[in-house]
Amino acid sequence: MDAAAPEQGMIAQPPPLSPPASSSRAMLAAADLRETMRRWRVWGRIGWQDIRMRYRRSIIGPFWLTLSMAVMVTALGVLYAQLLRITIRDYLPFLTLGLLAWGLISGLLNDGGQAFIGAAAFIRQVRMPHAFHALRSVWRNFLIFAHNIVVFVGVALVFQIWPSPATLLVIPGLVLLLLNGVWATLLLGMICLRFRDAPQIITSLLQVVFFVTPVLWKPELLEGRRYAFVALNPFYHFVELVRAPLLGHAPALETWLATGAIGVLGWAVTFVFFSRYRHRIPYWV
Repeated sequence: MDAAAPEQGMIAQPPPLSPPASSSRAMLAAADLRETMRRWRVWGRIGWQDIRMRYRRSIIGPFWLTLSMAVMVTALGVLYAQLLRITIRDYLPFLTLGLLAWGLISGLLNDGGQAFIGAAAFIRQVRMPHAFHALRSVWRNFLIFAHNIVVFVGVALVFQIWPSPATLLVIPGLVLLLLNGVWATLLLGMICLRFRDAPQIITSLLQVVFFVTPVLWKPELLEGRRYAFVALNPFYHFVELVRAPLLGHAPALETWLATGAIGVLGWAVTFVFFSRYRHRIPYWV
């Protein structure tokens, strides 16, 4: 009898499975993204349902978000216009759009960090592509932004700010912002799922970044220090993608280049991480 044969009465065990090659992981990650886009109706409806459930049995529902934003814009606008010695006509539209854009950006990052944590029960019970939960989170935050944009419509009517040809640039600006939001949600969602202290770190950092980004104050007030706090601040460029067109002027070329470069680099890094760690997401939840 061959010595290499298994002993009588013992069951030969198959060799251990080797981990998939990097090319296979990349193909699976790409398939996950494609399947997510194919199911856009599903994550679109679930994202809308998330907002409806949050305001269930409320009289005005999600428009509580709009009312809250309107009160904050009015209070901060009157106060900071006096502190910064800027006319309310010039300052209030600037502040309104700054807060709307910042609300979308911070919502994408904060909610994105919780994308997989909040969907833990869903991930355990339903077989879905993992990028599905990232798109659901991004769509939910866009719907909140769409509700809040009503506040700017009111401000624009009061101060007679009418649409111009540059206003149409808000469409590609929002698309570019949301595309960056998808990779940020995927990446932060995996990091926060693995390291549960990360969401608190993100929230704390965003509080600091809010005050050093031209949201409450205008870039012109910095004078000689504008380059460090504005040109090198990526959050300023993302805010400008929304604010500048709605104020009637096109975003600067450096804004398009900066946000586009961040998007390409962010997606490249995220795809590498998603390819490598996508299969671990169900074990981390």
